[in-house]
Amino acid sequence: QVELVESGGGSVQAGGSLRLSCEVSIRSFTTMCMGWFRQVPGKEREGVAVKTNYGMPNYADSVKGRFTISTDNAKNIVYLQMNSLKPDDTATYYCAARVWAGAACRLTSGDFGSWGQGIQVTVSS
Repeated sequence: QVELVESGGGSVQAGGSLRLSCEVSIRSFTTMCMGWFRQVPGKEREGVAVKTNYGMPNYADSVKGRFTISTDNAKNIVYLQMNSLKPDDTATYYCAARVWAGAACRLTSGDFGSWGQGIQVTVSS
């Protein structure tokens, strides 16, 4: 069983930065595909950034060059550093994880079975 606990959301003005953290609790270390998704009311959940513990990241086009996903494999934490934030980035952000078994780590919410509780990010203009 995988448990995810997010932290670090909040409110910021456009152009500002925030860092989200997600602690991934698993029984024993195994390579994971982890990432961040976001959702606004009335819209589908969209992928923001994903990566495996040791793999290359995969970003949504809308955040490339502004967001960075990283992992602390010793602590099982996945981070999302968000810079140059825009009002369109306002959403509830969700951490997601699944055991990686060799398939591509994709920006597809249906691939993930474990989710955090969600954390609000609000960017004002």
